[in-house]
Amino acid sequence: MSERKRIILHVDMDHFFTAIEERENSEIRGKPVIVGADPKDGKGRGVVSTANYEARKFGVRSAMPISRAWKLCPEAVYLPVNYKLYAAVSERIINILRKYADKFEQWGIDEAFLDVTANVSNYDEAETWARKIKKDILNQTGLTCSVGIGPNKLVAKIASDFQKPDGLTIVREEQAEEFLNPLPVRKLLWVGRKTEERLAVLGIRTIGELARHEPSSLVDVFSGMGSQMALMAHGIDRSEVEQREGIKSTSRDVTFQQDTSDFDFVLKVLDDLSEHLQKDAVGHGLFFRTVTVRVRYENFETHTHSKTLPLITNNLLELKRTARELIQPYFKPDRKIRLIGVRVSNFMSTEKQKTLSNVG
Repeated sequence: MSERKRIILHVDMDHFFTAIEERENSEIRGKPVIVGADPKDGKGRGVVSTANYEARKFGVRSAMPISRAWKLCPEAVYLPVNYKLYAAVSERIINILRKYADKFEQWGIDEAFLDVTANVSNYDEAETWARKIKKDILNQTGLTCSVGIGPNKLVAKIASDFQKPDGLTIVREEQAEEFLNPLPVRKLLWVGRKTEERLAVLGIRTIGELARHEPSSLVDVFSGMGSQMALMAHGIDRSEVEQREGIKSTSRDVTFQQDTSDFDFVLKVLDDLSEHLQKDAVGHGLFFRTVTVRVRYENFETHTHSKTLPLITNNLLELKRTARELIQPYFKPDRKIRLIGVRVSNFMSTEKQKTLSNVG
């Protein structure tokens, strides 16, 4: 008897932070809304966390410098990140999604993979299942989501982005390559701007062109990632939906629109990321002990540096101080930074432990 073929759903909330803000304040609905740092009349140094679809029409995107967003759309409603609220809504949505999945994997605060192979017999049933999920989330939270259904995580994730907002896209296994072929290579997981540019030099701009390219030449240029890209271009992804019990770590990162050696700017963004993580930890009632920073240079060379604190904490100043300390060795005048990230881990949920927050 042959093994049952997988059916995977990817559920992605629509412009999550701004959607929650619009739900909370009906007066801003229909207006461009940007959640992130204070633009300070175009002189702010932080980044955009989320922009709603009205703001995106002006070219505003997540991770864009807030000063750039101000130039593109000064008339937008600019709001600070209310991470405690977003985390509470996220938890409610995750609890809804878990009951629909045989295996469940949360990806960040606003998206998740569901393996529903054991729950449905075919793609028609999967569509009905997905519509129930969308209705359940809308009824309980007032928010919309987009769902992709596919034979694996890769295809499902790309499908969920295909008809946003409030979309539902089904891609059966036999349709996967045809669906992927016309899409830009940037749609593939792990293909960023630099990789996109290197592929363009090879004459590869669409996933179909990547699928038709000689795999060995991709390996010559991209090493192990080349063979992975060749498989993805054919819609092949064997990774499992990974069950995770509890939160092991949480992280935030930003890829800069332009590689930078403006280290004051990098530190400001690092502080913003730390603030988001601290609010997430507090919102979940968690204390952490390990802080990790990640730095990727313009040539894609990537470094991580961790520090385990003597006591658990969820203190913002301690997190900022530790993250700044960890990133300092990577500030080099002759090297531009492409990406930075911060992760907190080694969690405890008890407040009975002695913490850095209440010492001294």
